[in-house]
Amino acid sequence: QVSLLNKHRSHCMFSPCQGTETNEQKLYKIANELLQTEKAYVTRLYLLDQVFCAKLMEEAGKGTFPVEVVKNIFSNISSIHTFHSQFLLPDLEKRMSQWNTTPRIGDILQKLTPFLKMYAEYVKNFDKAMELLKLWTEKSPQFKAIIQDIQSQEVCGCLTLQHHMLEPVQRVPRYEMLLKDYLKKLPQDASDRSDAEKSLEIIATAATHSNTAIRKSENLKKLLEIYVMLGEEEDIVNASNEFIKEGHILKLAARNTSAMDRYLFLFNNMLLYCVPKFSLMGQRFTVRTRIGIDGMKVLETSNEDYPHTFQVSGKERTLELQASSEQDKEDWLKAFRETIEIFHQKNETFKLASKEVEAVSVTELGKRAPRWIRDNEVTMCMKCKEMFNALTRRRHHCRACGFVVCWKCSDYKAPLEYDSNKMNKVCKDCYSTLSGAQDSEDRAKKKGILEIEAAQFSGNSIICGFLQYSEKGKPWQKMWCVIPQTEALVLYLYGAPQDVKAQSSIPLLGYTVEGIPRSADPPISFRLTQSKSVHSFAADSEELKQRWLRVIRVAVTGEVLQQTSGNSSEGNGIHIAGSEAL
Repeated sequence: QVSLLNKHRSHCMFSPCQGTETNEQKLYKIANELLQTEKAYVTRLYLLDQVFCAKLMEEAGKGTFPVEVVKNIFSNISSIHTFHSQFLLPDLEKRMSQWNTTPRIGDILQKLTPFLKMYAEYVKNFDKAMELLKLWTEKSPQFKAIIQDIQSQEVCGCLTLQHHMLEPVQRVPRYEMLLKDYLKKLPQDASDRSDAEKSLEIIATAATHSNTAIRKSENLKKLLEIYVMLGEEEDIVNASNEFIKEGHILKLAARNTSAMDRYLFLFNNMLLYCVPKFSLMGQRFTVRTRIGIDGMKVLETSNEDYPHTFQVSGKERTLELQASSEQDKEDWLKAFRETIEIFHQKNETFKLASKEVEAVSVTELGKRAPRWIRDNEVTMCMKCKEMFNALTRRRHHCRACGFVVCWKCSDYKAPLEYDSNKMNKVCKDCYSTLSGAQDSEDRAKKKGILEIEAAQFSGNSIICGFLQYSEKGKPWQKMWCVIPQTEALVLYLYGAPQDVKAQSSIPLLGYTVEGIPRSADPPISFRLTQSKSVHSFAADSEELKQRWLRVIRVAVTGEVLQQTSGNSSEGNGIHIAGSEAL
């Protein structure tokens, strides 16, 4: 009878009963939530450590890709997994089984605090891990295949590796939230209060350090969702991209009074203008146009037939749009205007900082400490313009001018007066100035033709858009291709529509155009050949292929395509200026 009575008391104290929960029941509920979320978390850590990381390390051991790449992606995930699976989780399970006699968790969570430095290391490496993961997924078919195979398994829950890698970033703030809730319910004279408060103080500090990473992780999660909605074809999963707003909109046709259903994704640096497409797998869209925020203008318009209209005008194209209501219109206008303003503020700040640095470099270089350009303000080396990445081209600061440069451009040292003439890492230009070894050839270099921004060419082009590209049998890759009006005989190849430097260019004059696909090529492909030079392209549709061929066949003869006045045409992610002439 005593045993039955104790079981009844335990059930009433720690299990939800009808009516209002007691404070003891609430404390038990919080502690149990901690245990259940810890079990789920350890399962996720196992997936990262023993499945994703182990499989990739096994393949890397065969020499398919560098072992260091895998190590740099997963950082110290193995140590985090070991601690939680072998120490913290067993302790929580044991405590919850003894809750009737030992109702406390503060002392157990105190064991966590010495290991929080593991999270600091993981969070610090997170951005680099995302960059490296993106780089090698694109670079190595075997790397990509392993990840896709694991992601397709039921254990992954239809989530990407990037989603699972967010868990350690978000875990410490979860501990903080549960501990705060626990302490609110815990009586002031409770024996667990002292341990719980000490744990919270240390964990809260660690969580504060993770706040920036958490905001980035939430943004990254949204970018990953949009990436899937765009058919995993658009390169938007980038730490520099920040999601602002999305939604359905109507596009007013230029030639008639019809309105077409469209979808907008607004980011801090661009607008994706999309067409909804039928799918049984949730919302899916095709990108028609990317419009950069740089140079964008937004105006209210009036239309007798269509209310709630406004115009978005950018370098790439102009859109007249109709919102679903006046409030919807105001929301879009506000989002656009705030985004444009913030973009220009950052841009002006960057320009001002650059001017200040230049002034220092001329008058007081090395005599006073420069203002450092922030890492997140640039995506490429400010000297050689090569893109930064997490492995082969990382960010460094010149101690003389404050520019963010790659290791190649910062592999110099010079004594700086403001630092007691100690030797400091400086960029090549500052080294030349400080040492007096001016490189006349470097100084005389003009801006290379490949350094023209893609957006600058795209906004004034004969034709531009995405094509698959392969040279001399190399793997196919998606490229943003542009034939500018100012150089109608040259085809420029960019990695993306907003790149500031072309990867290569093809002078079209004298090439032979072959429009019939070879057996080994995609069905909607064509080639440019000249001597031993072979450039292969593939379009998304036969119509797009023919539009490109019309332009190129004129260019290879040395003639310039005659343009007619008119707006840019819209069609399947391609832009042709003066499309009536085609």
